Amino acid sequence: MNELISIIMPSFNSAKTIGDTIDSIVGQSYTNWELLITDDCSTDETIDIVKRYAKKDSRIKLFCNAVNSGAAVSRNNSIENSAGDYLAFLDSDDRWLPNKLNDQLTFMISYPERDFTFTAYELIDISSTKIGKIVDAQGDNLSFDYSDMLRKKATLGCSTVMFRKMAFPDYKMPLIRTGQDYALWLKLLKTGKKAYLINKVLTQYRILPNSISRNKFKKCKRQWQIYRSIEKLNIYQSSVSFAHYAWRAIFRR
Repeated sequence: MNELISIIMPSFNSAKTIGDTIDSIVGQSYTNWELLITDDCSTDETIDIVKRYAKKDSRIKLFCNAVNSGAAVSRNNSIENSAGDYLAFLDSDDRWLPNKLNDQLTFMISYPERDFTFTAYELIDISSTKIGKIVDAQGDNLSFDYSDMLRKKATLGCSTVMFRKMAFPDYKMPLIRTGQDYALWLKLLKTGKKAYLINKVLTQYRILPNSISRNKFKKCKRQWQIYRSIEKLNIYQSSVSFAHYAWRAIFRR
C-alpha cells in the first residue's frame, strides 16, 4: 500500500490554526502524501507559516492566487496541480487524527468498488478542546447515493472526504463562493457512485466564531441555491429535498 494521496487545502487568513492543521498531516502514520495549499491572498502570517513548513518538508507545496477568488478556485488550483491517485480534503482550521489516511486508504483498497469515502468527525473549539459532539457516526456498512445526499442524510464533512481520481470524469468544484464541497459531492454521486461511511472518528472539525457554517440563514439560503441553480431541480423537487434537509438540521443529534 503505497498510493500517493494528494491533500487539497485552501487557506485564507488562517495563521491561528494552519500550523496545527499541518502538524496533523505531518503526524500521519501513512506517509506517502503531498499537501497542496492554495492561499487566497491572506493578509496575516499564513503564507509565512506555510513557507516554513514547506522549507522543512518537500511534500508541502504552496500556491497563491493573484486575486482573492474564494475556496472553490483555491481548491481547484490545488486539484489541478495534484499528482496523487487519491484526493483528500482538509480545511486549514480542521485537523486529522494520526491514522486517518491509513485507515481510510486501507478501507478503500479492501473494497475496490468504494471509490468515494468519508468518516465520522468530532467538533472542537478554537483551542482544540472537544465540545462533546460527534457527527456522522451513524453505523457500519452505510452508503449514500445522490438522492440521499440531496436530502442530506449524511453531513459528509469536507475534511473527512477521500476519493479515487480515476473513478470520476470531473472532480473540479463548482465555482460558487460557499457550499462548493457539497455541490461537488452531488456531482460525483450523479455518476451513480455512492459515498461510503467509515464509522470511525478520524477528523476534528473546528468551530470558529462567525464562520459561514455557523450562520443558519446563510446555510439554508446556500442549500436552496444549490438545489435550484446548480442541480436544476424544479420547485417541487427542491421543496421536498429542502424539507428533508431542514428536518434533519433541526432534529439531527
